[in-house]
Amino acid sequence: MNRAQQQFGPPLELVTKKIFPALNEMLAEFVRAAPFAVLSTADAAGNCDASPKGGKPGFVKVLDAGRLLVPDVAGNKLFQSYENLETNPKAALLFLIPGCDWTVRVNGRASVVGKSDGRLAGIDPEVFAPDENTKILQGLLLEVDEAYAQCPRAFTFSKLWDVERIEASREADANRYWLGRWKQSMKGLADELLAETEPEKTEKAQAGESHG
Repeated sequence: MNRAQQQFGPPLELVTKKIFPALNEMLAEFVRAAPFAVLSTADAAGNCDASPKGGKPGFVKVLDAGRLLVPDVAGNKLFQSYENLETNPKAALLFLIPGCDWTVRVNGRASVVGKSDGRLAGIDPEVFAPDENTKILQGLLLEVDEAYAQCPRAFTFSKLWDVERIEASREADANRYWLGRWKQSMKGLADELLAETEPEKTEKAQAGESHG
């Protein structure tokens, strides 16, 4: 037992038995129906990252009971998950379906699948709102170590899918509000970055003048 279990007690037998070493039919069906997942990774030093992944239901491919394929659609080019996997192959996926209080968790070992790999052949970006940058760069192959369904308790606590709460958030235009707050939070940083690059621009200009 871990320290928390030693202090608060072990889990029920039913809880431990719900964890499977591979996807059963129910878990695979849930993954195919999920349009959203969170990919969690950590590097060898324990620095963590949680990355949202989205698309049409089934955008994460169930290759078989022991393998999932996550196509990587071009994004912000930080590649934090991939950087972590360079030193630690362990990864986890949490799958969500809108309006459903159940989730599915899959833990395993991930490896990078290159664009030329046959397993990505014929797979196009499966998203609802594509743009000019919507293209598949590569993918992640997750070999399943354990998979299980998570009970709805966190969702009932938070009322995450409550229709009235969602409608109130829409009426308040939460997307616009948080976009504005993000811009405000970035303003000072943007000014600092501009100030840092200004001396470099001046030096380059002066160098250009000296060669003129």
